[in-house]
Amino acid sequence: MNPLIEQANDALQILASQVCQNFYPNFHLAPPAGWMNDPNGLIFFNGQYHAFYQHHPYDENWGPMHWGHATSPDMLCWQHQPIALAPGESWDKDGCFSGCAVDDHGVLSLIYTGHVWLKDEGDDSAIREVQCLATSQDGIHFTKQGVVLTPPEGIMHFRDPKVWFEDDYWWMVVGARDARDHGEVLLYRGISLQEWQFMHVLARADDDMGYMWECPDFFPLGDERILMFSPQGLAAKGYLNRNLFQSGVLRGKWQPGGDFTPSQPFTELDHGHDFYAPQSLLTADGRRVIIGWMDMWQSPMPTKADNWCGCLTLPRELSLDTQGQLLMQPIREVETLRQSNQSRLPATRVQDKHLLVENCRSMEVQLTWNTVASQAEKYGLRLGDSHGTGGQVSVYVDNQANRLILARYYPQHGLTGYRSVALAESGLLSLRVFIDSSSIEVFINDGLACMSSRIYPTEHERYLSLFAENGQAELLRGEYWHLVTR
Repeated sequence: MNPLIEQANDALQILASQVCQNFYPNFHLAPPAGWMNDPNGLIFFNGQYHAFYQHHPYDENWGPMHWGHATSPDMLCWQHQPIALAPGESWDKDGCFSGCAVDDHGVLSLIYTGHVWLKDEGDDSAIREVQCLATSQDGIHFTKQGVVLTPPEGIMHFRDPKVWFEDDYWWMVVGARDARDHGEVLLYRGISLQEWQFMHVLARADDDMGYMWECPDFFPLGDERILMFSPQGLAAKGYLNRNLFQSGVLRGKWQPGGDFTPSQPFTELDHGHDFYAPQSLLTADGRRVIIGWMDMWQSPMPTKADNWCGCLTLPRELSLDTQGQLLMQPIREVETLRQSNQSRLPATRVQDKHLLVENCRSMEVQLTWNTVASQAEKYGLRLGDSHGTGGQVSVYVDNQANRLILARYYPQHGLTGYRSVALAESGLLSLRVFIDSSSIEVFINDGLACMSSRIYPTEHERYLSLFAENGQAELLRGEYWHLVTR
């Protein structure tokens, strides 16, 4: 084994023995210890799913990026594997940044960004970024093959390659920042993973679409082509773009060798506090699934005190409905996490508070509200203490604003505020909510919208209740399951 990887694995094992489990997830992928950010190299290969991720194994802070690695039969129950990549070569000495994985005639191949600071560490004004290749014969241990692509003239920020095979060629999209500080996605074509030709700029930001486009992904969905990316530098506009950085899609048309023609403006994928750098994969049966990093840069991260930081979202299947609207729903495999005892709520009118569970750590909740018949000013679901006075997270309808709100209040951690989406006019609101030890994910109206946020309840703040304020709310249907725990 590479001595740098061996050293990193040894450090990770020591740090993992010091991890506090209080906020550690039950059914989301998190590092054994240390730091995690972007998912990388999501792939189904040789009968199992692989997830790689940006990882610093030496402590809980962002540092020289390694690639963590886990495998799973179902994208939910993950087994940690040895670290796949460690920085140390001249081309990646300061970090093995984000990238992807492909199956190259039976060889699991990682394409990643080698990062070098040319001035001080963390000084983005002078860096060198190149695309690199590493390969594996067993799917676990990887050998670096060196640099396969350098940036075009005048481009310094050049990272996060995503590669696929189509029309007898390999194709690659790379995120970039041009000389005018506009984000863009560059398109390459290859006859092998080591020989690439620049085709053209696939998409470029205008003046208000950000200075850098990170983590691009480009894939077919129905008869459309989806460009998914994470723009940095978008200004907040009302309820939109409320986080430091965003992630979303451009939808349009593309054929190999041609231009990408967007048909709709940029749309955020997730409206919660914590969602970034999603990457897609094709499942064994052909579904297009994405997984994102469920944190946000420059946000307080309380689990650092527990010697770990960062987790990934539930895997989510993308689809288009009959009206052409983009849907994002949890993969059907999540139903296997349900414990056998299902609890049902009869159709009822909720007033004040209705306790569901006293110790909510790992749950799925499904609720259907009649928004026309519900007259309460606010109504929904709340996780907090028994008195409603401490830290809490709430998912509720604001009847006056006609919006669904996800509000969290953990002032001891510096985490307060809300995110929201507009309510549909149909009169029905269906919610599918997943609560883990330190996260909540809300899927709205069968995947038309989604909100994901990290939460940090104390032992006494895990009472899960329905509530209605200043009036009644009509619940048409409710059910919930405790989910498997570690």
